[in-house]
Amino acid sequence: MTGSDRRADIIQQIKESRTPVSGTKLALRYEVSRQVIVQDIALIRASGYDIISTNRGYILNAPKSVSRDFKVQHTDEQLEEELCAIVDLGGCVENVMINHRVYGHMEAVLGVNSRRKVAEFMEDIRSGKSSPLKNITSNYHYHRVSADSKETLDMIEEDLRQRGFLVPCGK
Repeated sequence: MTGSDRRADIIQQIKESRTPVSGTKLALRYEVSRQVIVQDIALIRASGYDIISTNRGYILNAPKSVSRDFKVQHTDEQLEEELCAIVDLGGCVENVMINHRVYGHMEAVLGVNSRRKVAEFMEDIRSGKSSPLKNITSNYHYHRVSADSKETLDMIEEDLRQRGFLVPCGK
């Protein structure tokens, strides 16, 4: 196992653990010294992970997040309503994806998580800086939506269904 593979695995171990992960246990697992683990943690932190050292081990200081892909369809006039419905229930519209018969899979990062960001996105659309990706696939598109819990995603899904935006599976 390479050092980068070990660090990727350490991140997974810490993310998935419900309790702090001790450096000694990590050293035993990967058959390296405790000092190598300390150096790995420093490199992991430098790459952007907020790893906290406690007297019981390492924990990741990050909000737990879940995500789900939704297939939706709506008009340009309903775009703002769709985005606001998602963010008002606590979701973040991570991206927009389409599957075009000629161009294949296309995806754009959005990161829309507030009404302010919805307004900025809509201003870019209205000003002509861009047009919605959905327009080249008869308004069909996907959004990956992240939230703090499965229950929040369930509420978002139900709201999109009630508004008529959610496309039933198989279409």
